[in-house]
Amino acid sequence: MLGAGALGVAAAPALQRAVESVTSKDPTGVTGLLPAGGGFRYYSVTASVPHKDERNYRLTVDGLVDRPTTYTLPELRALPQTRLLRDVQCVTGWRVPHTPFEGVRLSRILADAGVRPTARAVRLTCFDGAYSESLTLQQARRDDVLVALRMQDKDLGHTHGGPVRLYVAPMYFYKSAKWLSGITVTDEVRPGYWEDRGYDVDAWVGRSNGRGDAPTG
Repeated sequence: MLGAGALGVAAAPALQRAVESVTSKDPTGVTGLLPAGGGFRYYSVTASVPHKDERNYRLTVDGLVDRPTTYTLPELRALPQTRLLRDVQCVTGWRVPHTPFEGVRLSRILADAGVRPTARAVRLTCFDGAYSESLTLQQARRDDVLVALRMQDKDLGHTHGGPVRLYVAPMYFYKSAKWLSGITVTDEVRPGYWEDRGYDVDAWVGRSNGRGDAPTG
């Protein structure tokens, strides 16, 4: 049994590459067949995602703002950090309880950019080149919505959406866009990747997508 377990661990990278090879033929598919550790599963809507680090990562803030901004990773780390401890709930049913996330409140970044009076929503884009999400301005300004830099008391790794991802604590995890690269303030909510494919735009845990999950704590 121990030998079989060791073989499974050794084979996991090759299996993941095989999954990515299959999904590359269908860019709208999901590479979510293997766990990514700690109860999480790896999801991507593209066959591969470039790696970014403090040398080449950039987060742009633009749209209906007075001060468009581009942040480097060290600049984000230098801003005041908030730590949240919540359950992570996926709309497909799996949950990882009591997961710590740390990062900059999205509300702080929006305030620094100077949101204009005509703004109503925020659109989030990602450096995988395909994924997007959106929040109303009211949702984006909640204290439990982070531009996250750390998870489980470690810097965000690539598999978990690093070096920077969105974390929307009270919503299903598809709202917490991985590989975050753009924050655009808009005059209306524009459905994200999964909303265009039938998921709810307002993804409150336990109150959307036809599920009865208990709200995250």
